[in-house]
Amino acid sequence: MKSNNRYLGALMIAPFIIFIFLGGIYLKTFIILLSVMGLWEFYEALKNAKFKPVSLIGYLLLVAYYFLNNDFNIMMYVIIFAMFILLIIPVVNLKYTFIDVSLTLLGFIYAGILFSFVYLVNTKPNGEFLVWLIFIGSWMTDTSAYYAGRFLGKNKLCPKVSPKKTIEGSIGGLLGSILFCGIFGFIVNNYQFIMPLSHYLIIGALCGVFSQFGDLVASSIKRYVGIKDYSNLIPGHGGILDRFDSILFSATVVFYYLTFIVNI
Repeated sequence: MKSNNRYLGALMIAPFIIFIFLGGIYLKTFIILLSVMGLWEFYEALKNAKFKPVSLIGYLLLVAYYFLNNDFNIMMYVIIFAMFILLIIPVVNLKYTFIDVSLTLLGFIYAGILFSFVYLVNTKPNGEFLVWLIFIGSWMTDTSAYYAGRFLGKNKLCPKVSPKKTIEGSIGGLLGSILFCGIFGFIVNNYQFIMPLSHYLIIGALCGVFSQFGDLVASSIKRYVGIKDYSNLIPGHGGILDRFDSILFSATVVFYYLTFIVNI
């Protein structure tokens, strides 16, 4: 039954690939949906540990962010104003604390803004190719780490956060990401030159490191609040944040690298 659930979960995730191919407003709409569900999972997880996020403000920030077309300059003013209001809430309503309002904003950034980097990479010049680096880096890190850990893993990576992960698996994940991002870059450059192959390899290395951190961050949060999965939205895989935790971090490093290093 568990195996069947995992296959069902994989089938539910598969349409995401279609949205990546479609790009544009289709991908943005799907990313907004994932952001909303991810934010809901994050706030529900916090409630399990007796925190009280001000969910309404978190959702309003999410709406404002996408309504403003992901404009970071304007959004900075919105976030500061939101923090200004949030800090007042514990004064007028004693059931909330400054920790609750801080976690409210953290959830918006984690499940809202980090998800949006997938769409923002897609909107860059040649973004229909570059957006795949996010998923190749994340998925190949995960797959390579699994098999390297399964056949070679002996030394635990960080057992208090994720007991099954090994150092050997982590190294395998890093090398797998570099290899497959490099292969992807080689193929793309033969079709249309976007940037030197070295950038693909560096992005692969960054994804190989930070997508694993994304997975570990999600595990750390779940361990702290006392849950196994964020939700049961995806059978056999848990919730949205369970399935896309590493993608959130790989999307962030790909977006920042392309923006500030490659200047795309």
